[in-house]
Amino acid sequence: MTAYDPDRYSRQVRFAPLGADGQSRLAGARVAIVGCGALGSVVAMTLVRAGVGFVRMIDRDVPELSNLPRQVLFDEADVAAGVPKAAAAAAHLRRINSAAQIEPVVADLTPANAASLLGGVDMIVDGTDNFEARFIVNEYACRNGIPWVYGGAIGAEGRVMAVRPGTTACLRCLIPDPPAPGVMPTCDTAGIIGPTAVVVGAIEAAEAIKLIVGVTDGLRSRLLACDLWEGVWRTIDLSSLAEQGCATCRAGDFPWLEGRMGTQAAAICGRDAVQVAAARPGAVDLAALAARLEAFGAVTANRWLVRAEVEPGTLLSVFADGRAIVAGTRDESRARAIVARYVGA
Repeated sequence: MTAYDPDRYSRQVRFAPLGADGQSRLAGARVAIVGCGALGSVVAMTLVRAGVGFVRMIDRDVPELSNLPRQVLFDEADVAAGVPKAAAAAAHLRRINSAAQIEPVVADLTPANAASLLGGVDMIVDGTDNFEARFIVNEYACRNGIPWVYGGAIGAEGRVMAVRPGTTACLRCLIPDPPAPGVMPTCDTAGIIGPTAVVVGAIEAAEAIKLIVGVTDGLRSRLLACDLWEGVWRTIDLSSLAEQGCATCRAGDFPWLEGRMGTQAAAICGRDAVQVAAARPGAVDLAALAARLEAFGAVTANRWLVRAEVEPGTLLSVFADGRAIVAGTRDESRARAIVARYVGA
């Protein structure tokens, strides 16, 4: 067991289901959190405060003013600085717990990088805003036998499910196919209130803590659902789904992880923006790109990205890994055209 500060965690250790052994397991645990937004920031803050020893923060985006009502690890200074969410979150988390090892990763989770981003951890927690990333996480976890926690929040409603590959239902058991675009409400169409993110993120963190310390009796195949506006809480039994399994958790079919399903451009939930994947893998010369973009408008740059208003109302952010986010549109074709025009193929 890994050592921990007994004074700092004295109240947690007094909680009998956790105890000293459980706290030591938390100190030695390695967790990856995919997404540092509304859910991910709550999960990260809770786990780091609880004493988890290593947290890898994976996120593709930068904080915006509209994030602040619900994304608890960011403030106005982070928005003004234009620092990626993963890096900004890591700075706040290190001030919360200097003993924790925080690894920020500014990247979009894809089939190509899933092994490097999700490898070397004991647990994965969902803080994403899209089903494509969730299906990649689910398939990676099922293939490698890693437990993970799914969470979703919209409006005042939330849902959480802990997945133990080979034991409980997985995400594909619950959702055989991702919903078609426009079918499900999003934070753009239905909005979201801060308390929803806080509650759902806290439940995700609690499920993660139970998995880490080995308390699995209460982690059956179930989906926890809540509606904070109506004050309704439900537990949905998924044991029948777990018994029959699905093509992923029983038959080893990994279409998302193997790149047989997926997109090259995607609208970002909660923002008038589209992410465009790099046409070719490899690092971008950000300094050279910044010099070129200065011909079109004011440019801000740091070691993670270059940002410029290339057209009126259109903000282009290009990351070191070649990804680009085009703010000011939700038209994927237009976003790709802008990237091609100002960055190149």
